Amino acid sequence: MRTLSLQRVSSLLVVCVVSLLLQSACTSHAVAQDPSNFTIGQGAYLLVAPIDWKRVPPKTSIVETEFSIPAAELDALPGRLTVMGAGGSVAANVDRWYGQFTQPDGSATKDKAVVKTLKIANCTVTLVDLSGTFKDSPGGPFGGGQSVDRPDYRMFAAIIETPKEGSYFLKFYGPGKTVAQHVDGFRTMIAGMVATAK
Repeated sequence: MRTLSLQRVSSLLVVCVVSLLLQSACTSHAVAQDPSNFTIGQGAYLLVAPIDWKRVPPKTSIVETEFSIPAAELDALPGRLTVMGAGGSVAANVDRWYGQFTQPDGSATKDKAVVKTLKIANCTVTLVDLSGTFKDSPGGPFGGGQSVDRPDYRMFAAIIETPKEGSYFLKFYGPGKTVAQHVDGFRTMIAGMVATAK
């Protein structure tokens, strides 16, 4: 009788373990399939975009991941988040971003920018907040050089320097009201970055 009980207990344990493994596999699959989830550094770091941001096919081949961000009321265009790996120093890239904005009063964009450095998931993260008239190049640097001046735009961007996988650039930009409406979601996404068990 005792042997039978032990066999039943063993069977129940096996069933429980298998159920837990299946549940874990299903959860992992669901996380991988969630369009809000994306990785950088060849899968080394996971980020989760706000649920109302729509993942879209990248407009250029150098962009790894792209989201369209819902426009604020009365804004004609949505916001855009692009994610890509790139080289060059942080300072050089931030200077390049300064050059993409001009100020209505003719002042230097650098003087009005807000730059902050954080440590997140063992990475150095530089946050850059810029506003002004944005020289938008929808096709990227290889799009034939065509650009459009967009007044009252804002960019809130992050340069993530990983220990082993290089640097990644996350640029969220769009009409000023749209960026203001969603900037907390961007901050939360960056602050919540985690290293994966890659």
